[in-house]
Amino acid sequence: MARIFGEDQNTANTKRVVGTYGYMAPEYAMGGLFSVKSDVFSFGVILLEIISGKRNSGFYLTKHAPTLLAYAWRLWNEGKELEFLDPLLAGSCPVTEVVRCIHIGLLCVQEDPADRPNMSSVVVLLGSESATLPQPRQPAVSVGRIAHMKSSSTTDPSANQDTISSISPR
Repeated sequence: MARIFGEDQNTANTKRVVGTYGYMAPEYAMGGLFSVKSDVFSFGVILLEIISGKRNSGFYLTKHAPTLLAYAWRLWNEGKELEFLDPLLAGSCPVTEVVRCIHIGLLCVQEDPADRPNMSSVVVLLGSESATLPQPRQPAVSVGRIAHMKSSSTTDPSANQDTISSISPR
């Protein structure tokens, strides 16, 4: 989604939220507040998808973490960030560049928009090996899906008409 800002405008509020939730900045998805940092969040999600070879949407179905962002964050904190790399990319790119891109992706998906870099800074960070990167903070909360099933029901979570969506922090 794109929005044209006025000459002296860098934030706005809308009552009509559109887009794909896995790529929306949380302040926009939950409150309709968007800014120049909203696209940075989306870019960070896409960057992490490219590196991992996994899609953010549907990631909650895996055993790794509730979201792709949570998985990247967990591996980053454990010092196992290279486990996040798509096996098809392993060996075809320098390890330092992969780690740097994961780092930049995590900076882009931080909860507070003020903590995210602006897009021009992201371009500089991606193009410079010498620019110092700040430590990322935990990524934003996400919309999770929770299915409640009776023990006698089938594996289809909608079989008992008791599937709900809820906002859940990591």
